[in-house]
Amino acid sequence: MIRRVYSDDPRFKDLTFHAGLNVLLAEKTRGATEKQTRNGSGKSSFVEIVHFLLGSKCETDSLFRTPALQNATFGLELELGGSFVRAERSGEKHSRVRVEGDTVLWPVQPMFKDGARYLTNDQWRVVLGAAMFGLDQTDEAWTPKFRSLFPYFARRERGGGMAEPMAQSQKQQMVDQQVAISYLLGLDWTVPHRWQKVRDREKTLDQLKKGLKDGVFGTVIGSAASLKSEHIVAQEDARRLRSGLASFKVLEQYHDLEREASAITGKLAELADENLLDRRYLAELERTTVEEVAPAPDDLYRLYEEVGVALPALVKQRFDDVSAFHESVVRNRRAYLSAETRAVGARMVERNRELARLDARLAELMTMLTSAGALEHFTALQSELAKVEARAESLKQKFEAAEALETGTLKLRAERARLAERLHQDYAEQAGLIAKAVLTFRDISARLYEDDKAGSLTLTPTENGPLFEVYIPAEKSKGVNNMRIFCFDMMLMLLSLERGRSPGFLVHDSHLFDGVDPRQVASALRVGADLAKANGFQYIVTLNTNDVPAGFAVEPYAVPVRLSDASDSGGLFGFRFA
Repeated sequence: MIRRVYSDDPRFKDLTFHAGLNVLLAEKTRGATEKQTRNGSGKSSFVEIVHFLLGSKCETDSLFRTPALQNATFGLELELGGSFVRAERSGEKHSRVRVEGDTVLWPVQPMFKDGARYLTNDQWRVVLGAAMFGLDQTDEAWTPKFRSLFPYFARRERGGGMAEPMAQSQKQQMVDQQVAISYLLGLDWTVPHRWQKVRDREKTLDQLKKGLKDGVFGTVIGSAASLKSEHIVAQEDARRLRSGLASFKVLEQYHDLEREASAITGKLAELADENLLDRRYLAELERTTVEEVAPAPDDLYRLYEEVGVALPALVKQRFDDVSAFHESVVRNRRAYLSAETRAVGARMVERNRELARLDARLAELMTMLTSAGALEHFTALQSELAKVEARAESLKQKFEAAEALETGTLKLRAERARLAERLHQDYAEQAGLIAKAVLTFRDISARLYEDDKAGSLTLTPTENGPLFEVYIPAEKSKGVNNMRIFCFDMMLMLLSLERGRSPGFLVHDSHLFDGVDPRQVASALRVGADLAKANGFQYIVTLNTNDVPAGFAVEPYAVPVRLSDASDSGGLFGFRFA
């Protein structure tokens, strides 16, 4: 319940309200229209103030950002969650709200600054949503939120809130209507919430299909089957690289050891070549040793005679001396060959020892080089793994996109069928609640019109979510449409009160009664007064004095302050501004 609306601008006309029906009257001079000035008498501005003080956005074109009002602070006193609360906000500092009252049970606690307690406007919305509608704090899209529910209880003509019963503003999307009304009536709001997710996915799917049709994605995405195979291969490559890196040991002296191993390999080849040459030389020595034999005595004697005949003057030595000389030459030759053979053998033995030592060292080096690696090799493997993993992830995303394109329509169709089944099930389970809403709407409309012209409310589960419709069998006119809104709002008020999810007050601007037959206006005011009194809620109506229907005693319900557009000071703000 709203107790008071005020401002620190002394020209502003403070408004006080009581329980039940409250009528804020404005005297309208003949020929004047609300469109002549932005703030004729201030009836619609009162509704804007209520919204401003209850968390609405304050855009640059807001009434409260105009130079004439931006420095003024406006305040609201109301009962919130069973406690008295005061909230104040200005256009200049519109992002914060000063609050007073018992805040112990609030989901967000105010901060203290300059001796006062403040909430950000977003935090204030959270508090209002919890206190009025039992909402939990969430940022998820298409869930019940305070600013999507509250406007049904204070419609604004400026935002197109009086065009259709189901829409509290012209810009309100269908899903927001479905979620909000379902929540207020006590139906399963998660069904339209999930339906919107299906619609979003369908929209994305349509865009992808259009891209494929236009050739934008065709060469990029490919078929799901081929992409699946490529993804499996890429995953296996990544697994192998990860396994290798897990067991990889970085050897800081890797290149020094690698150079040593290379040098040993070269030395081994050199020693092997030298051994080969020595083996050939040794074979030659052994052959020569066998062939080195002293000539037979007969051969030597015959040779000695031939020399004596040919060179008689030169032969001075005896045959025995010559024979001894030959035997000496042979012995010396054999001794030399034997010594050379031993030397070659010794060199080969030494080389073989060196070969064995170098072989052992090479084996040791190769073991170290095989079990570890250089840092740059490790880094290169890491880089390669990153590339392979990136490719695997890219293939995964492409596969999912391709699969979504190939199977998305079937899946979404199945999801729609499941949601439709869930919606039908919820409506069957909540048949009593739905019947109450239908009968409440009918009873309210019957009090405005004759029984044969009573309106109807229908709630239909469709293939696109819940469909809410209201109908009054009368001539199509702006007045009849507005009464549909009146009946719908009253029905929402009564049912939300029963569930404890209501602000406890309902505000109707005078625009709701534009074009309405005076008899229906009188009936609406009487119905509003009776329902408010019987159900303990507050009903606030703004009305021009010349629109008060004959036969309705308005004075018992009139707010003490009366507005007027007859003078600059007669309006709600106490001065006129463009």
